[in-house]
Amino acid sequence: MNDEMRERIRRTRRVTIPWSDDQKRGISGTRLDELLERWANGYDWGVHERRIRELPWVSVSAGDTDLRVIHQRSAAPDAPVVVLLHGWPDSVLRFERVLPLLADMHVVVPALPGFPFATPLTAPGMSVNRIARILADALDELGYSRYTVSGGDVGGTVAEILAAEHPDRVTALHLTNIAPRRALTADPAKLAPDAAAYLRRSAQWFRTDGGYIAEQSTRPNTLAVALGDSPAGLAAWIVEKLESWSDESAFTPDELLTWVTAYWVTGTIGTSFATYVEPVTLPDWIGTPTVLSVFPRDIKPEPRSYAEVFLNLCAYVEHPAGGHFAAWEQPEAYADDVHRAVKLGR
Repeated sequence: MNDEMRERIRRTRRVTIPWSDDQKRGISGTRLDELLERWANGYDWGVHERRIRELPWVSVSAGDTDLRVIHQRSAAPDAPVVVLLHGWPDSVLRFERVLPLLADMHVVVPALPGFPFATPLTAPGMSVNRIARILADALDELGYSRYTVSGGDVGGTVAEILAAEHPDRVTALHLTNIAPRRALTADPAKLAPDAAAYLRRSAQWFRTDGGYIAEQSTRPNTLAVALGDSPAGLAAWIVEKLESWSDESAFTPDELLTWVTAYWVTGTIGTSFATYVEPVTLPDWIGTPTVLSVFPRDIKPEPRSYAEVFLNLCAYVEHPAGGHFAAWEQPEAYADDVHRAVKLGR
C-alpha cells in the first residue's frame, strides 16, 4: 500500500452526523475511526498481497474475455470438479478458508468480471447472464465438461443461470441463497403460507436495508466517484455490509481491511456494480439437483417451500451459525455441503 494511500486515509475529512453511534444508520463513527487508524498506521497490505499472489492463479481465454481464476488441482486426475462463485461486496477471498478443505477436488474460483483481481472491465454489458456464458467457455477451455457449481449472492445467481443453460455440464448446484430478483416477480397467491410470508419479509428488507441496491443499480456512476476517490468512504460502504451480514467477530480488523483494500488497489468498486445495473433473465425452473445451505445470520434466508418453487431441491441444510459469507465464516460446514452436492451429481 503506497504512501499516497496512507496519506489519503490520514487526511480523511471527518463528517459530522447526528446518528454517528447508531449502527442501524450505518457504520458507527467510532468503528470507522478505529479501522482508519489501523489502515493508516499499522496495517500491512504487502503481507496479504503476497499471500493472494501465491494462490494458483491462471488466465483463461473465454471468447473475447480473459478470465482470471484460482485453479487448485487435486492430486487425483479424475477428481470431481467444483466451481466456487463469490458475490458482492467481496471477491475470491471469500473462499480462502475453504480451499484447503476441498483438496480432494479440482477447484476453480473465478474472479468474476468487474470484481477485484479480474481483468479490468472497460465496457458496459457485463450482466450475470453474460458472466454465465463466459464461465461456461472458460471451463471448457480448462478441459472440464462436468462440474458442480457452488455460490451465493451474485455468484449464486450466475450459478442458477449456468445450470439452466448447461444442464449437460452442471451436475449439481450448491447455493446459499436463491436469486434475490425472484422475489420481485413471485406471486404470493401461488405460494405456500411460509413462502408467502417470506416474500413479505423480503419486501420489508428491501425497504429498510436495500437502499444500496437502489443506488448501485440506478446511479452507479455517481456512487463510483464517491467511493473510488475516498478510502474512508469505500471502507464505510463495504465494512457496514461485511459486519452486519455476518456473525459477530467473523472478521478481524485486518481481514476487513484486506477485503476493502482489494477493491481499492484494483479500482473495481464502480465495475463491481455492473451486475446490479444490467438486466437479468432468470429461468423459471432449474432441474439440476440442488443443495441449499441456510445460515441464520444471512440477509434473508429462504424457507424450503420457497426454494422448491424454483429448484430441484434435494437437500435443505440449516446451520446453527454463519451468515452471508458462509465459506469464510463457517468453512467446514460450507465444505461439507459442497461435498454433499458433489455426491448428488454423481
